Amino acid sequence: MNPIPALTPQLKQLRLSGILDSLEARNRQAIDGRIAYTDFLALLIADEVARREHKKLASRLRRAAFRAEKTLEAFDFDRLPKLNRALVHDLATGRYLQEKVPVLIVGPCGTGKSHLAQALGHAAARQGHDVLFTTQSQLTGTLHAARAIGNHERKLQQLARIDLLIIDDFGLKPLRAPHDEDLHELIAERYERASTLVTSNLDIDEWGDVFPGNRVLGQATIDRLRHGAYKLVLDGASYRTPRTDDSGPKPALAKTPKNPAS
Repeated sequence: MNPIPALTPQLKQLRLSGILDSLEARNRQAIDGRIAYTDFLALLIADEVARREHKKLASRLRRAAFRAEKTLEAFDFDRLPKLNRALVHDLATGRYLQEKVPVLIVGPCGTGKSHLAQALGHAAARQGHDVLFTTQSQLTGTLHAARAIGNHERKLQQLARIDLLIIDDFGLKPLRAPHDEDLHELIAERYERASTLVTSNLDIDEWGDVFPGNRVLGQATIDRLRHGAYKLVLDGASYRTPRTDDSGPKPALAKTPKNPAS
């Protein structure tokens, strides 16, 4: 007698319906291999745990709002021979998340800052951390919109609680009131409580220029981002350079002979 139809409603009631995906295969494996009952049960439970962890990871990656699936395995280290690989791999372990310190990634356009930031975010998500990838403009726009509908404090606290907040393209545009105040308030809330990863085309010494309307506020924000931070410098040619035409010189078009005078 096949017990699976009878087990189906009970497993659903216990919210263990994922076991149904592997139950038949595991049952056949147990019969063929003469697996003990406890070992059979352990296999089913392991399948269910793996399914739930995969579902949680998919949910974390969806909430992270990465632009694309950028991983450390796909990062081209050979293009950046001066990059501190040891530090990158150390950051990938997530130790900085326990330390609750920032990570600052700076370098020219097209050197892979966003890729590396998302790769570290992807690693953090795989380790069970909540991550959000956003740009400076998107972040300040979100906080400004929340203020307009009276939801600023709630949104601020929601962003402050995220394990890893990745702010891409910091300094691409100057910050003016109230965006500079919103960013400062968020960084202050996260200071020594959660990790913030920032990428920028500007060197850190130039970050003060991002706050032209309030240098004092800017310095307070930058000081919190720099304190205890790990810094990665990406120095190399842009990978966004256009493709060159290697097909060689094209033959000149033959000229059409003029009609001879009649």
